[in-house]
Amino acid sequence: MGFRPSRWALVVVFVLGASPALSPAADPLAARVDQVIHSPGFETGHWGLLVVDGKTGKTVFEKNADQLFCPASVTKLFSSGAALVDLGADYRFQTPVVRRGKVDEKGTLHGDLILVGHGDLSLGGRTGPDGTLLFVDDDHTYAGGNLRSGLVPADPVAGLDHLAREVLAAGIKSVTGDVLVDDRYFEPAESTGSGPSHVSSIMVNDNLVDVVATPAEKAGEPAAVKLVPATAYVTADVNVETTAEGVAPTLQVRSVGPRRFTVRGRIPVGHAPVVKIYEVDDPASFARTTFIEALRKRGVAVKASTLADNAAEKLPPRSEVADLPKVAEYGSPPLREYLKVILKVSHNLHASTLPLLLAAHHGETTLSQGLAREGAVLKGLGVDTHAVSFGGGAGGSRSDMVSPRATVTLLRALAARPDFPAFEAALPVLGRDGTLARAVPHESPARGHARAKTGTFWVDNGLDGKAVLTSKALAGYMETASGQPLVFAFFVNDVPLDASGAKLSEATAAAGRLLGKLCETFYMLEPSPESDAKAAAAGSD
Repeated sequence: MGFRPSRWALVVVFVLGASPALSPAADPLAARVDQVIHSPGFETGHWGLLVVDGKTGKTVFEKNADQLFCPASVTKLFSSGAALVDLGADYRFQTPVVRRGKVDEKGTLHGDLILVGHGDLSLGGRTGPDGTLLFVDDDHTYAGGNLRSGLVPADPVAGLDHLAREVLAAGIKSVTGDVLVDDRYFEPAESTGSGPSHVSSIMVNDNLVDVVATPAEKAGEPAAVKLVPATAYVTADVNVETTAEGVAPTLQVRSVGPRRFTVRGRIPVGHAPVVKIYEVDDPASFARTTFIEALRKRGVAVKASTLADNAAEKLPPRSEVADLPKVAEYGSPPLREYLKVILKVSHNLHASTLPLLLAAHHGETTLSQGLAREGAVLKGLGVDTHAVSFGGGAGGSRSDMVSPRATVTLLRALAARPDFPAFEAALPVLGRDGTLARAVPHESPARGHARAKTGTFWVDNGLDGKAVLTSKALAGYMETASGQPLVFAFFVNDVPLDASGAKLSEATAAAGRLLGKLCETFYMLEPSPESDAKAAAAGSD
């Protein structure tokens, strides 16, 4: 399904609240929407809806369009859009290795190798054979909370291996000094969202060690457990049992000290491998260890220990590092590929890095500076920055608030840009992939006819042990059954959930399916005579 900016006839944003703009009794569309939003369990939710014509800007359906709502991961539309505008769809990360010291005639570097992080979000760890970045619908960064997550078929340290081969090709066969990682491209920050928490300018495998458990052929035997990447950086105490078929699998990874964790659980015969994750405590030291391991695998002798921490105090000033001789460099795929991973799987760590990349692109280093840069970009797109608020790039900050009108403005502005195809291609497809893979049933008429970003956020209610859905959101683009292009955004805030623990996943999924029903409602939207007349006058495209 292709969307061209010239074809957008409507923009849709939902925020249903106290007093409807159109009475459901007087308007069939309002009645259908009203039926969906008053589904059992969601009667008290704070909803919203705004529909405007994408070409004329004329309001078609409006409700609370200027109020602020918690957007959850719909925030990523704003951070990704700003990165696309400021950096460009073809922006590529360059990660160099420089040397401090001389190389003698035998290929011995009498000094240090320095790996310089420039914010590459995957460092080759997701790159497929054709140069595109790979993803699975349930990303491994979410493996802490489910048993469905999987790994992409790529080497998580491929970028480091590339650098190691280039170091050897540069004539360096051994290193007498240390291997250092320069992670000063921007200041470290905390991710605003679930999954890995450390935002840093050097990232290997999303700052994770994956734990993959595979059952043995017979019950009672130990399950096979492997670490990805296999590295000396961590030590794992493993005890996972293979059980009889039909027994529910369990797998827990628990930190028991610096670089140390336990793996406990059970997995039934015939079950698919189960993935869990361990987040490293120091991304720079993790990158240092895995880079030394890559160098040694390629035949470069390194005297430094893989067990030592990254000695940041040994680094020269950044200006001096920039002038040191370069011996290797890894160039990434274009930014359009990274946006695909961020939006398709709702990658919190990568999205949280985007504002810092904007800061670094302009010679700045802090999250606050990056958010100010994002605000300037959004203002240039016509977004009223008084109608939005962000504390990060992913959607998990208490500061994150948007209005429906601001969301509409963003979506319309991006659809009008020449680089819009890169943004559109990065969005999940309703019922087909990413976080929207299960939003509608396979037989849904709307399946495959919308590209949109979803968002979910909830908090625990300490009074009853259950949860409150503070946000379920969806925003993107749709083509109706009659071929009419729409742009939409749905928000529902503040819904008490009758669920906790393992049942929370199903409760939030049910909210997602409710937004899928709204997609189905608007998919069947009848085109207005006025729209038909305007389309005929404009000519077919």
